[in-house]
Amino acid sequence: MDTTTFAEVTGNIATIGYGLAAIGPGIGIGIVAGKTVESMARQPEMAGRLQTTMFLGIAFTEVLAFIGIATPFIFG
Repeated sequence: MDTTTFAEVTGNIATIGYGLAAIGPGIGIGIVAGKTVESMARQPEMAGRLQTTMFLGIAFTEVLAFIGIATPFIFG
């Protein structure tokens, strides 16, 4: 196997790997946002505090996607 073929295979695997790695944060953000809306419907007076907590949760969940996109550059 020459190096050109190996580089193409590695690039394709990295693309598929990031696609799979993006599924987790996508599901996590959906759960965080859904539960926040549910909580706001149950206790509207807490909407401000819940929204702040939701944005923090989304930020921490999104870090997983950034790690996923940076990993091929670090280890590749």
